[in-house]
Amino acid sequence: MVPPKDLRRLQHMLEHATETVRMAQGRSRSDLDTDRQLNLSLVRLLEIVGEAAARVSQELRENHPVIPWQDMIGLRNRLIHGYDAVDFDILWDIVKRDVPELISQLEQILGQVGEPATGSFRFTKRRLRNSGNSGIPGTPYPINW
Repeated sequence: MVPPKDLRRLQHMLEHATETVRMAQGRSRSDLDTDRQLNLSLVRLLEIVGEAAARVSQELRENHPVIPWQDMIGLRNRLIHGYDAVDFDILWDIVKRDVPELISQLEQILGQVGEPATGSFRFTKRRLRNSGNSGIPGTPYPINW
């Protein structure tokens, strides 16, 4: 049985990886240089994938060695700590080549444990209510449903 925290982290990884691919759809490598919003969004989404990967239990990582756990964690660390030296050619290759494969692997794992693998991120009333604000860091105003 997979611990609930690991299931949530796998789901977060899937949701943010899926959003990464969607954001890059129909875009080109040169868009990373000209569209700052796209650039920042892809970087942030990959940071979250890497952070969630780092929080997955060692046991689950060992049980699923096909997932490049250390690579994702390393990418997250590079994006956070080496923010001023990111090679966007490499980042684009990761988004276009590696992330779709990761999505397939995560869907497979989640399917094995009986969790729905939606790949779509949804704010729920509960999630927002528990956050004490709008669900957006730095935004103190509650959303009234």
